[in-house]
Amino acid sequence: MAEKRSMLTEEGLKKLEKQLENLKSVRRIEVAQRIKQAIDFGDISENSEYDDAKNEQAFIEGEILRLEKILRESDVIDTKSDGSGVVRLGNTVIIRDMEFEEDEKYTLVGSAEADVTDGKISNESPVGAAIMGHKAGDLVSIKVPAGVVKYKIIEVK
Repeated sequence: MAEKRSMLTEEGLKKLEKQLENLKSVRRIEVAQRIKQAIDFGDISENSEYDDAKNEQAFIEGEILRLEKILRESDVIDTKSDGSGVVRLGNTVIIRDMEFEEDEKYTLVGSAEADVTDGKISNESPVGAAIMGHKAGDLVSIKVPAGVVKYKIIEVK
């Protein structure tokens, strides 16, 4: 079965490449030094420093593999405006929660770079999927576990 390709913005691509480079050139070396130092202490069978460093090494190697896979299986999206005003990947959108009359600002990105704390939501999330293809002024209803939430798209940048 073919792998599903991730979508990344240019900014997201650079961020992941920087994380990968840091893991390979800094963190890997730091952990290798910690392992060597723990071995120098002697008996590693009951050496918590050694066990901790080996666990961190396993985590780092797993992260490297995960990031390499994302980068290998990703396409960079074009975030330049096409002038249509239609919500698509890479757009920043202001939506209004119709129940609470509160505006929220999100940038629509692929799932690999989604980070709600940074205002980036995935196009696969309930809100992201619901607003895709709509324009400013459109009302969108989103079914969530607690019921239905209604949003109005205020602005698409």
